[in-house]
Amino acid sequence: QVQLEESGGGMVQAGGSMTLSCTASGNIFNQNIMGWYRQAPGKRREQVAQMTEGGSTDYRDSVKGRFTISRDIANNTVTLQMNSLKPEDTAVYYCLLRYYTLGPEHDRWGQGTQVTVSS
Repeated sequence: QVQLEESGGGMVQAGGSMTLSCTASGNIFNQNIMGWYRQAPGKRREQVAQMTEGGSTDYRDSVKGRFTISRDIANNTVTLQMNSLKPEDTAVYYCLLRYYTLGPEHDRWGQGTQVTVSS
């Protein structure tokens, strides 16, 4: 079984920066994607960024140029560097481990960490 443990989060003023990290432990197989989703109050969970083991990335349009995702494959860690934060970035951020060859029932999620950006 895979566990995803997130760290980071908290409160920051608009324009500030914050770094989220997520480390996966357990049985982790190849051909996986790790990334971040977020869910703001009253909204549906949305993709923020993701990265394959090969380094391919995908960012939500609203975070392009501000957020950077990176992975440490050896340590099963994914990091989201968030710069120029905006109040609309306020959400609970969830780490995701996904296998692109498998169905969504194989997704593994972190517990979520709150990011609050004040104006």
